[in-house]
Amino acid sequence: MTNARDKRLITENGVAARVAAIVEPVIEDLGFNLVRAKVTGTNGCTVQIMAERPDGTMSVDDCETVSRAISPVLDLEDPIATAYYLEISSPGIDRPLVRASDFERWTGYDAKIEMAVPVAGRKRFRGFLRGVEDGTVAVELPDVKEGEERIVRLTLNDLGEAHLVLTDDLIRESLRRGTAPTTDELDDETEVRPAPEPRGPQKKKTH
Repeated sequence: MTNARDKRLITENGVAARVAAIVEPVIEDLGFNLVRAKVTGTNGCTVQIMAERPDGTMSVDDCETVSRAISPVLDLEDPIATAYYLEISSPGIDRPLVRASDFERWTGYDAKIEMAVPVAGRKRFRGFLRGVEDGTVAVELPDVKEGEERIVRLTLNDLGEAHLVLTDDLIRESLRRGTAPTTDELDDETEVRPAPEPRGPQKKKTH
């Protein structure tokens, strides 16, 4: 199970929040961390589940394991009122940052951050992560005016959205750590979930 310190700081709203509440305990029991749940209008309706192991890795076999575990639970709880595609994937290289440990793990790398609560009237920041301390993440801003502080501290509990920026250095480091998807792993594990009658036609599982 994910410990209290490492609970997600950035969570979902609406129907995606209901999906996350259903699948997160199942995913955690398997030893994975939920990164993000998202419901989109792609292909009519798509439920995207992004997950990873605590070390940041996520293989195709891991995606299949998660899919098999959460599918019957989603069928039972029925949070989506129509037929939908279920996609299970790794966070990818330019991954979302949703836990304090994400910011620690990727210290030194470029990130884009949007605050839910403005800092000195500003909500969007881009810079290099410089560590987590006392509930804040330090970000080094590359372009600041003379006399302004280069390091800004952003309160983790006030985050709205954050993700790494795709750079050559990040790609190399992701490959070194084994967190970058291989060519064979670029396709998500995808299946069509049928809506209960009479909401829609039955659809077969696809890959």
